[in-house]
Amino acid sequence: MIFAANSNQNNIRNNNNNNNNNNNIEYLDWNNALAILNKAYNLGLFVLIIGPKGTGKTTLVRKFANHINKELLSINFSLRTRESHLIGTNTIDNGQINFVNGILVRSMTEGNILYLDELNAAEPDVLLRLDEALDDRKQIVLKESEGQIIKAKEGWFSIGTINPLSHVGTKELPPQIISRFPIRIMLDYPPEETELEIIKKHVNLNYNYEEVTKSAIKLANNLRKAASLEEIFYSPSLRETIAFSKLVTDNTNPKDAAEIVFANVYHQWGEIEYRKAMDIVTSIFI
Repeated sequence: MIFAANSNQNNIRNNNNNNNNNNNIEYLDWNNALAILNKAYNLGLFVLIIGPKGTGKTTLVRKFANHINKELLSINFSLRTRESHLIGTNTIDNGQINFVNGILVRSMTEGNILYLDELNAAEPDVLLRLDEALDDRKQIVLKESEGQIIKAKEGWFSIGTINPLSHVGTKELPPQIISRFPIRIMLDYPPEETELEIIKKHVNLNYNYEEVTKSAIKLANNLRKAASLEEIFYSPSLRETIAFSKLVTDNTNPKDAAEIVFANVYHQWGEIEYRKAMDIVTSIFI
């Protein structure tokens, strides 16, 4: 279950790992990332997860938090994210001025896991305040609250994720921020056989559907390769191959499903891009 930590509901989330919905998080740890996260946590070394959208970064973090039975507080960075979302703000209640902690300060005082999602979409002033908290002292001075010094409770831990710079809205992280996350995990698209196993965790596939899904995974990888070479503008994620499998198991024609899920998105870049994608679709689903 997701709760808003303040009024900016699109940016900030509070995931309570004691909720029953989190006890069944499906995550196939195909590159041993959970073990790396566990070692980093035990050593107190913050982690940066690098990879394109739709490779399971958020699911991995949620699974890890559930595994160590820690509450996960998360913030998704964008141009709209302000210092106040991290630090907090003064409010007036019955004539009294009160300081309401932001997501960063709250996580530090409670000793929870702070998940910094799409960190390289944050603005420089936001990163500057975050940098203060992430250094070895693990403390922050609240200029917004009479210079109060907040020290992180034992067990406080931070995990950040970034997308490749080819993604819209991303920026190169400053070196001082990168250095705060000395453990780095690359989470790319999994091998084809692993992607099939991931899909099976979400969709019930019989033999015929499994063979069709293998073709969809091949299609997705061809599109991903073309995107990496900047031949097309979009790289499909694991979400797309799962969506395709759900459509075909609901009796949608495979080629139609491929067009709906994989090709139609390219219309936003024009007919030429769409035709490029459809040529790849047709090469697999005749």
